[in-house]
Amino acid sequence: MGSPDHPSRQPGNRDLEAAWAYHNATKHTYHSVRVGPRGLDWDNQPIPYKIYTTLEPLPLPRDLPLPHTPALEAIASRLPDAGMPGASVPDLPTLASVLFLSAGITRRLRLPDGSTMPFRAAACTGALYHIELYVVCGDLPGLAAGVYHFSVHDFALRRLRAGDWRPTLVAATAQEPAIARAPAIVVCTTTFWRNAWKYRDRAYRHAFWDCGTILANLLAVAAGAGLPARVVCGFVDGDVNRLLDLDTHREVAIVLVALGRESAPPGVRATTGDADGLPPPPPLGLPTAPLSAREVDYPAIRAMHAASSLTAAEEVRAWRGTPPAASPPPTGPLVPLRPLPADAWPQDSITRVIRRRGSSRRFQRAAITFAELSTVLERATGGVPADFLEPADGTPTLVDVYLIAHAVDGLSPGAYVLHRQRHALELLRPGAFRRQAGYLALEQPLAADASVNVYCLADLSPILARFGNRGYRAAQLEAGITGGRIYLAAYALGLGATGLTFYDDDVTAFFSPHAAGKSVLFLTAVGHPVRRAR
Repeated sequence: MGSPDHPSRQPGNRDLEAAWAYHNATKHTYHSVRVGPRGLDWDNQPIPYKIYTTLEPLPLPRDLPLPHTPALEAIASRLPDAGMPGASVPDLPTLASVLFLSAGITRRLRLPDGSTMPFRAAACTGALYHIELYVVCGDLPGLAAGVYHFSVHDFALRRLRAGDWRPTLVAATAQEPAIARAPAIVVCTTTFWRNAWKYRDRAYRHAFWDCGTILANLLAVAAGAGLPARVVCGFVDGDVNRLLDLDTHREVAIVLVALGRESAPPGVRATTGDADGLPPPPPLGLPTAPLSAREVDYPAIRAMHAASSLTAAEEVRAWRGTPPAASPPPTGPLVPLRPLPADAWPQDSITRVIRRRGSSRRFQRAAITFAELSTVLERATGGVPADFLEPADGTPTLVDVYLIAHAVDGLSPGAYVLHRQRHALELLRPGAFRRQAGYLALEQPLAADASVNVYCLADLSPILARFGNRGYRAAQLEAGITGGRIYLAAYALGLGATGLTFYDDDVTAFFSPHAAGKSVLFLTAVGHPVRRAR
């Protein structure tokens, strides 16, 4: 099979059968989870870090300017983007705080045997941490221009390339304005094997779920630090992968984030329309520590990535833009949201909330209030600054939010769909559905015991028609960001949350006929957690 950097051998972005084939083949069913390989090869578990074995660390400062902005304010903040005048340039301590609160180790749990278990800033499927962060920047206060890898294990940067390589990313994104004016660009990659060790072919979905929860943190922390940030999914894959010198059979770039804003873009980045005229980045061949004794290849993952890759600036320009039309108006009873007023919000900072966030392992079957649920929904669905969600006004989205409410004071138990523009829930079906919710979540008690389950669904047909196979990446990513924001909002309110997987078609059937034809992308359970004794 060819490399994703040579998609001429692979289905192109407009061959939509590739996305449908991958999506349908990786659905969970009652039958699929009971057949095939069982158990995990613990002796072959991948290490949770990428470690460059020959590069010297540049230790990041430990005395960080951590944002004090209240979490519920930061989660949904939208700072002016690249079109605004003025500059907002992070220095090294500020960049370090963004990296730390997005993907760093925020605390360590001491185990009975005396060892410690590190907890990361954002939730990740299976705690396998397959998302890596790189920084491509010009000269910043305290940091020379270069391409850097964020080394989580020792909280350091390692420089892969010296000099200002941002023009390569500007060309790769077909002159995306936010990238052109960004003093720093964060590149998120996924390492296939690290997640596929447990989840096999389904790991490509998890790439965007787990990147999404990291980006929920990153966007909130950047807002708290006064830095505009914009998610960019449209880029020439091969150009970005080559800049980072990735082995694309194992690791690929999936998302860029423009961080900060310069007063004006340098001339070369204002005039270069594609990679022509720019020196190609030479290969580096930097050795890294092996992830495990042996790796298992999952060709379906690489095939889906290749089929959703873009190969030229023209493809990027045609890809980004206005998403398909929103969902139809409601036909059933509406329940207006009643979020807490801002002056009644808990004032815990986004820093404090991220540092105490976890994934709840048990819920109490106790009720939350409708004001709490309304606040979570309003904060989590306020729109994502992204190149596939334009125009920014009107809160465009690829994702529809459905709920099963079990115990919410002020809201009758039942199935609902959220109408964002109307700030209301539409009742689809009244009733007590704890047993059904537990079954839908792969028969996990967490979903039955929670106060409410929040599902992100999407109608993939118009999304793929508009964006091609790459729309699959975008929809999964937006669902992951929404789920990450639900986590943050719940913990800001003193509640608990956890992400769960699901029986795909059974979830769609449960919410049908309203959800007929849609696909479930993310599930977050929210409630009062059972607190463990420290």
